[in-house]
Amino acid sequence: MSVPTVPGQHRSFQPLPRSARPIVVRRATRLIVKTNERIFLEHDSDPGAHATWWMTPGGGVDGDETFAAAGIRELFEETGWVIQPDDLIGPVAHRVVTHGYSDEVLVQEEQFFVVNFDAPRKIDTSGFTAEEQVTMLGAAWFTTDELANINVYPPDIFRFLTTNETPFIEYGLIDESIVSLDERFVPGFVEQLLAKL
Repeated sequence: MSVPTVPGQHRSFQPLPRSARPIVVRRATRLIVKTNERIFLEHDSDPGAHATWWMTPGGGVDGDETFAAAGIRELFEETGWVIQPDDLIGPVAHRVVTHGYSDEVLVQEEQFFVVNFDAPRKIDTSGFTAEEQVTMLGAAWFTTDELANINVYPPDIFRFLTTNETPFIEYGLIDESIVSLDERFVPGFVEQLLAKL
């Protein structure tokens, strides 16, 4: 079965042997967008692995952007929502995460920021990138109880919905691979990759 593509798409979404997958290394911002009762998540997928999950909005830092500036830009591109630097709380968390997909391995140094809204908002996805048009399946606002019934990354994201306090969390090195990592990923390898950023 072929995987859909759109003009401008860079990934193939065609499964590759695990050790043949290219490794992409970047910095990224994740946004914990919430109200007093709900948290906003996006439904993402790896078409080549027929896998789906929910995650916070956000994406890669471009050029000399700050993590905060990247978060503001990414949120607008993915939802149409305009926020200001003063709307960002944080960073409230940091991690280095590896995402083994069917066609690539993404290694990201991530900072998380909180954005508080008074009420859930509808989204405008017209700013999606070519790849997001293929992988993104939807979005929704979840209560704490509903979070227990979905596959979400990071899995403890509920903690930001159950408190108004924002103590800093250092997650360290995390693996959220859909397709497991290969023999290249020995201890210290990810740190070497990040040192080249």
